[in-house]
Amino acid sequence: MFVLVEMTDTVRIPPWQFERKLNESIAEELNKKLANKVVYNVGLCICLYDITKLEDSYIFPGDGASHTKVHFRYVVFHPFLDEILIGEIKSCSQDGVHVSLGFFDDIVIPPESLQQPAKFDEAEQVWVWEYETEEGAHDLYMDIGEEIRFRVMDETFVDTSPTGPSSAEASTSNVTEEVQKKEAPYTLVGSISEPGLGLLSWWTNS
Repeated sequence: MFVLVEMTDTVRIPPWQFERKLNESIAEELNKKLANKVVYNVGLCICLYDITKLEDSYIFPGDGASHTKVHFRYVVFHPFLDEILIGEIKSCSQDGVHVSLGFFDDIVIPPESLQQPAKFDEAEQVWVWEYETEEGAHDLYMDIGEEIRFRVMDETFVDTSPTGPSSAEASTSNVTEEVQKKEAPYTLVGSISEPGLGLLSWWTNS
């Protein structure tokens, strides 16, 4: 679920921090820049693990700050495909079941990846697994707040960095830009369509 990623960046340290140790100032600046941010095709950055190498620092004309090229390792949330995770149901919609891990909310289990047969209860706004037994079908509700075990099936990265519209598209791209702003930069797609997956309460003895 969590991996160490080697990264390189040039860190700017303002002159009023020169009295501090360089490693401490650089670690603080890296966490300010990366913590809780999604790096495209890397994952959700959590915290700095360690600094592996500091290159020479430079002060450029017109800028009193130091600029240091830093090689470091960062703790990143990036589960591998087919990994089993346990989260909490945040909400349900026609698009599927939306799951949260507490620190990461952009997880969706689409309808075709639920235990089948499944239906969406419009009144309760929850998905229901129609569990077949010898005595007939039993409705097992996927209530909000319930713990759910799922398998990671796919991931999607969206480049949300700002881009200036071209003059030809400037008048028609306002709606598109608004949609892109709301789009999550990193989304996981899960599945519970196999025995043992789904609500933990389904598989534990009462």
